[in-house]
Amino acid sequence: MKKILMIALSLLLSTSLVACSQNETEVVEEESETIIIKSNDYVSKDSIEVNETIENAEDGEHAIEVSNEEESYSNIKVIKTGDSSGDEADFYGENAAIFVSDDGTLNLDEIIVETNGTHANGVFSYGTGTVNISNSYIETSGNCSGGLMTTGGGTTNANNLYIHTSGNSSAAIRSDRGGGTVNVDEGYYITDGKGSPVIYSTADITVSNAYLESTSAQGVVVEGENGVVLENVELVANNVSKNSDKSDYYQAVMIYQSMSGDADEGLAYFTMIDGSLTNKSGDIFFVNNTVATISLTNVKINNLDENGVFLRAEAAGWGNEGSNGGHVTLKLSNQNVEGDIVVDDISSLNMYLTDSSTYNGAINQENEDGEIYVEIEEGSKWVLTGDSYITSLTCQSGSIDTNGYKLYINGEEYVEGNTYNGEAVVVATTNSNSQSHNNSMPQGTPPEKPNSSNNKEEKR
Repeated sequence: MKKILMIALSLLLSTSLVACSQNETEVVEEESETIIIKSNDYVSKDSIEVNETIENAEDGEHAIEVSNEEESYSNIKVIKTGDSSGDEADFYGENAAIFVSDDGTLNLDEIIVETNGTHANGVFSYGTGTVNISNSYIETSGNCSGGLMTTGGGTTNANNLYIHTSGNSSAAIRSDRGGGTVNVDEGYYITDGKGSPVIYSTADITVSNAYLESTSAQGVVVEGENGVVLENVELVANNVSKNSDKSDYYQAVMIYQSMSGDADEGLAYFTMIDGSLTNKSGDIFFVNNTVATISLTNVKINNLDENGVFLRAEAAGWGNEGSNGGHVTLKLSNQNVEGDIVVDDISSLNMYLTDSSTYNGAINQENEDGEIYVEIEEGSKWVLTGDSYITSLTCQSGSIDTNGYKLYINGEEYVEGNTYNGEAVVVATTNSNSQSHNNSMPQGTPPEKPNSSNNKEEKR
């Protein structure tokens, strides 16, 4: 039996960083190998021996800056105060405590990073810069201050970190225009601020064997032609605040295109393998104004909000009205899912159940007219929990348990015992919203440094 032990954070913290109660302790059991998040692997301030302190209090400056060379630091404490704003900080790393660019490589081990300022990111990799960081502690308290920040094609490799952010718009693992590659293994990543998911991706981000928790925002946000892969991760999301009024719903995972120019339009992806996803408020997944592939394999999913749905693909306030729906390919492999699915009339869904997967739920109970194709491999099953309306179906006899409800396929009632051979919905990987950009530069590509901050379209 697999036991993923979520240690109560109140017992783990020897500092006053976060106050969590005993009810955060949970044991999740499922068939697989045993993996334990151990308390003695937890990185705290007290667990790091500090031999030197490096401070910087000037607006826009860095405590450590590396370019065109390789440098290494260990057993140091970095303190950054001072403020910045806009694109200089978000795109180019101004005011970050630690900054790497221009073929620089920075190796960091057993360090403490603390920032207290607006746009004061902890560790920032830009362009051809590479950060390798391990066994370290990062805390940011100002707004727009991520823990790990990657833009312009930078590379960040992280192992066994503790990151806590408390400001607004301050993801623990954060990226912006130009994206890059981020690989994170082990550790604890916790965010408390409004608009501060644990992960905000305009990059290719992979996180493994870690604990992720957001207490105010989504757990994960993916924007545009980018994605997130989670492997053996425990993700806990409690989205209770919003950065804008563009969406009516809360969710654990949001995949969208903001049209701000920070991410290329195209196919987004969210992949989760093993581990668990616990949602405390709203829906599990929300897809809007983009095309996305969601792949789930052997993930324990628990939605604690009885009014939330499993997947919502529909228009919101981003993009052009009438063409800003969500277009989703949902792949379930060795996966059990409970919860309804809602697809509005300008959105679509291709849903595939394979490798003994089971879906318990209703699709479009209100007949919202979205295009929906369901394909059920032999050995997998859909159990209805309400009347459902789809446009096409492929399955063998016995793959659907109507459970006393009715299923309609393009207006015709499903007949138990029949075999169906339908066709998937064909969706382009880009949409027609490009004209709503006010920015002439290529999307997702960092522009030359502006003389003043650009006014980006509103995001979350």
